[in-house]
Amino acid sequence: MAVIVQLSHPLKRQIKISIAIPASFTSDIPHLREKTLRIGLIGRALAIFRIDEALIYPDLLSKDQTGDADLIKMILSYMETPQYLRKRLFKIRPELRYVGILPPLRTPHHPTQNREKDLKIGEHREGVVISTSKKGAYIDIGVERPLLAPGVRMKVNSRVTVVIRRKGRELVGEVMSPDKVKFYWGYRIKKSNSPLGSILKNREYDLVIATSRRGDPVMEVADRLLSRWKRSNKVLVAFGSPTQGLQEIVKQENIRLEDVADFIINMIPNQGVETVRTEEAIYATLAVLNILAL
Repeated sequence: MAVIVQLSHPLKRQIKISIAIPASFTSDIPHLREKTLRIGLIGRALAIFRIDEALIYPDLLSKDQTGDADLIKMILSYMETPQYLRKRLFKIRPELRYVGILPPLRTPHHPTQNREKDLKIGEHREGVVISTSKKGAYIDIGVERPLLAPGVRMKVNSRVTVVIRRKGRELVGEVMSPDKVKFYWGYRIKKSNSPLGSILKNREYDLVIATSRRGDPVMEVADRLLSRWKRSNKVLVAFGSPTQGLQEIVKQENIRLEDVADFIINMIPNQGVETVRTEEAIYATLAVLNILAL
């Protein structure tokens, strides 16, 4: 008798949520070990609060920040990849020297079981195409033998999402879009070459929330924010850097933050410290939004 997998995880949000992180996020830390750990905190926040996308933007326009942005993207990508696929998708690189200290995500697409007998019909897994034949594609999904996706033609080393359809002589599944998985299935990382002001002027997002100590206290705008949130499909929450707030960052483009953000909000009113670190602001902000807009 087939065993049908039940949904035991929180459902995916109906609204797509992105956060904007400055490329200089770790620029105040000299050592790669500490940089890795700080980026790891962001990866955990993305997963905890079911964020769909992390957007890395250049925030020092007079400086080449390619290396800083690439490091953030690489480590966040490594974290988001299930452990059993990392050796196939990531080569040995000096930037990944300290990934052993990263906390595990333990999201639904990071299963801990690695035995075929524990797989359930209807279960979703992430995998990597390891070979193809006339029958279809063979995909490593982290168990003893590869899964066959009949009729599929894809490049070797392509990462895919599959659903288990049959167990027996062959382990058979179907490739599907991760967007069709009903529960949270990880985040994407996007590195932008455009500065934040230009991104916001393009109005790609229905709702833009800028975080700032100089913004309106969150409880004063909570009702208006919730009303806009419910009418939105794509939300962007933007964060400043260790050395500059968002006002200063977009001012480099001769843009006023008030002209490109729908809300400028102080998410930590009456803060007890002189400065709040970016990673601290991300946790505080996403926790508040998670309560306001479940």
